[in-house]
This record gives sequence, C-alpha cells and structure tokens, in this order.
Amino acid sequence: MRLDNFLLREFKNVPKSRIYKIIRSGEVRVNKGRAKPSTRLIEADEVRLPPVRMAPTSDPGRPPDALIDKVERAIVTETADYLVFAKPPGLAVHAGTGLRFGLIEVLRAARPGEYFELVHRLDRQTSGCLLVARSRSALDDLRAGLNDAAACKRYVALVEGQWSHGRIEVDAPLSRDTERSGERVVTVDPVAGRASLSIFDPVAVYTDASRMDVEIRTGRTHQIRVHAAHCGHPVAADDKYGPNARASVWRERGLSRMALHAAAVNLDFRGQRLGFEAPLAEDLVALFKRLDHD
Repeated sequence: MRLDNFLLREFKNVPKSRIYKIIRSGEVRVNKGRAKPSTRLIEADEVRLPPVRMAPTSDPGRPPDALIDKVERAIVTETADYLVFAKPPGLAVHAGTGLRFGLIEVLRAARPGEYFELVHRLDRQTSGCLLVARSRSALDDLRAGLNDAAACKRYVALVEGQWSHGRIEVDAPLSRDTERSGERVVTVDPVAGRASLSIFDPVAVYTDASRMDVEIRTGRTHQIRVHAAHCGHPVAADDKYGPNARASVWRERGLSRMALHAAAVNLDFRGQRLGFEAPLAEDLVALFKRLDHD
C-alpha cells in the first residue's frame, strides 16, 4: 500500500492536504527515514505517525429519498457477488470534503446490514460502468481481475481539436506526486512514474473536437485525462488538465461536465470472463447528435 493511502486510512477525518503536509515536512517516518507519498509499505515496515488532531465524526444522517432512488435506478446488473452501475454524471462514488453522500454511502444506507465496497472508482464527472462488491472475497477477486494484464476498460471521450494521430498507443508513465496551486495533480513522469498504457482510436472528427474510443490496460488516477492532454488533445470541458477558457465554451454549448464515459469493463473473475457495459449517458448522446449536425 502507498504511504499516502495508508495515512488516509489511519486518519480518516483529516483533510488530504494535512496528510500530504505531514509527509512533506518529514513528520512521518518509514523505517526511521523520510518518505514520499508514493512510498510503498511492505510487511514489517516501521511507520512513525505524528500526533494529529482529527475532527469528531458525525452521523451524516439518511440520504434523501430522491438520491437513494437515483442510485437504485443506476443498477444494471445485480448478483450475489457484485453490483454493476451505470453511474450518472455528477454523482460521486464516495463522500468527501463538503459532500455528505456518495454512491457507496447511499447504497449502504438503503440496504443496511449488507456488505458493499467499491471495486474501482470513477471521477464524479465521469459517467458509466462502476463495479461494487458484495463480499470481501468478491472484492479481492474482482480487484485481482482488474489488476490482471488481461483486464480491459473501454471509454468514450470527446477531446479538443481535430485528432490527427490515428489509432495510437500512449505509453507514458504517470506520477501523482506533483502539486499545483495547492492541489495534487497527475503528471507524465518517465523517471518516477508508474507504467500507464492507453489506446486512443478516433471514431469521428468534428470542427473543433474528436470523438474517441479509448482502451486502458492500466488503471492509474486520471489516466485518460492526462494522456489525452499529453497528446495535445485534452478531454473536452476538463478544467483540470485542459484550458479553463475551453471549459467555459463547452458549458455554453450545453456540456456541463467533462466529456468522458466508462463504456465497458472486461475482466476474469473466478475462472470466467466477464464483460459489463453502461449505455452512453444522455447528455453525451445529445451532445454527439448536435456535433453530427454542425
């Protein structure tokens, strides 16, 4: 486990910014030495934790019925081992700063006493296929399947500009250890980054944008967004890795969120090859229709 993820687990109610600050300042020691957020902890490592004041936990209460209904209606497949969601855009997968409920909290509140855990995550703005495990053993097996080289995730994306690279593989290692304007961002880092592979395939080219099918063989944070920007074609309306001015243009054209959709997930699970799909979100269906007629 990465050191930052370990600390986030240990200090559940401490802001992320505070976690990264105590790592950078050297207050956290691993085997008596300074460490980076990306340092990998192994069994028998000695981790010194500084005293950190944590905010008292409070009961967030019950999610609104409309939100519970929204989550339940997003289920596309349900088995004894897992749930598959077509996550709508704007719905976070878990609670966070200033957000009382994410999909997983809503699900646990709607079905008390049952086990639910996220197998993987999607950005709040990203719509599409999301897996939730219904037991610890299923969680371990599904995550193992996703981490296997045979696993594949397919996305639909709209990127800025007219794509001219054809079908290409983007093999650009990614690092999460960069800070920009007080915010953690992912960057291409050939030296210290982790292996990251995305395959971009143009489907349609418009006046100022291109529709892409994207397959990822690794599941790094913000992988498609960073790789698309690395190619000179950031995801449309992505104000983190693309120009803010363009995000404003897309909002004026009716796109209120980043144009990225998790269309399908394929993985091996307990000796079977499983494939899950999520239909294209309605706002992107409408957007592509408008672009087709422009």
